Amino acid sequence: MSAPFTGGCACGRLRYEIDDAPVFSNHCQCRDCQRKSGTGHGSYMTFPDRGRVKLTGEAREWSVKADSGKVKHQAFCPHCGSPVYLTFAAMPGLFTIHAASLDDPTRFLPQIVTYGARALPWDWIDPALPVVATMPG
Repeated sequence: MSAPFTGGCACGRLRYEIDDAPVFSNHCQCRDCQRKSGTGHGSYMTFPDRGRVKLTGEAREWSVKADSGKVKHQAFCPHCGSPVYLTFAAMPGLFTIHAASLDDPTRFLPQIVTYGARALPWDWIDPALPVVATMPG
């Protein structure tokens, strides 16, 4: 097994460690991810078992209805404001991190682009990646 995935917020007060391999790695071009990232997409890694994630520090959460109509909970550091992870009401076992929150962000290997229907013309993403209009179901 490879080294755990570790990371956290910009100030270091909110940290995670994940021993599992990601089950899904994507760039998402939905409107919510555009607004949250301040650019054309968000980049994420999703892990299979929220119960196996080691979290330290305080997180604050806010919830939003995703483009799918389902609620997602977005966690950030209340000290520096960095977005760190997401959880989903419809899939409570999953744990998704922001790829840029990794200690070693080169470990992020995107597999797919989701919500390509919302792509902005100036947001360049590797054209070799498959693109789906919404979220694969």
